[in-house]
Amino acid sequence: MYSGQAIRVVFIAPPGSGKGTQAQMLEQKFNIRQLSTGDMLREKSKDKDALGKSIASYIGNGSYAPDDVMIAMLGERITQPDCINGFILDGFPRTMPQVHALDYMLVKQNMKLDHVIELVVDDAMLIERVSGRFTCGGCNKIYHDKYAPLIQENECDVCHAAEFKRREDDKPEILVKRLQDYHAFTRPLLAHYAANNLLRQINGMNEPEVVAASILQML
Repeated sequence: MYSGQAIRVVFIAPPGSGKGTQAQMLEQKFNIRQLSTGDMLREKSKDKDALGKSIASYIGNGSYAPDDVMIAMLGERITQPDCINGFILDGFPRTMPQVHALDYMLVKQNMKLDHVIELVVDDAMLIERVSGRFTCGGCNKIYHDKYAPLIQENECDVCHAAEFKRREDDKPEILVKRLQDYHAFTRPLLAHYAANNLLRQINGMNEPEVVAASILQML
């Protein structure tokens, strides 16, 4: 098990690019915590309070949650004990205000980013990727109808659970809106990280194992 210097990584890529799969790989390899803001928001959206209902409405129409919601949620999360070895941010930052807020959070906690990884993919492939993916209800392992099917029908390869789920925001019409938002608001962040010599670009169109090997080599 990795026990060296803390590693803090940001993944910036469009939905369906495979960043969740690669983040899980790094989490296991280096014993660092994957922080998927999408998962955190989806979990919170189940609550019946005002914030939960508000988040559910954003998820339902494919919009991003407001910056103040994201910043408050993440600022608390990165200080938890399970982030002592580092963390992988998956889905944050998505806007320039979030970039500046993250910079401030890290300085305040005497932390720094090591790498910002962009998975470079073709938009036309994302619809096919996203519309076919699903996750295990027991261990959250990610599968795909075509590219990563179950070995045994209706049984998770890892934990053998028989419950699976598909995300509401993976519907094609919602994905189109998410891609538009990504190109308008998130992709411009790459210039900020390139200027700070943090940006690393990886070909995300390769097989997941090849992408993982490229990321490990870079780290």
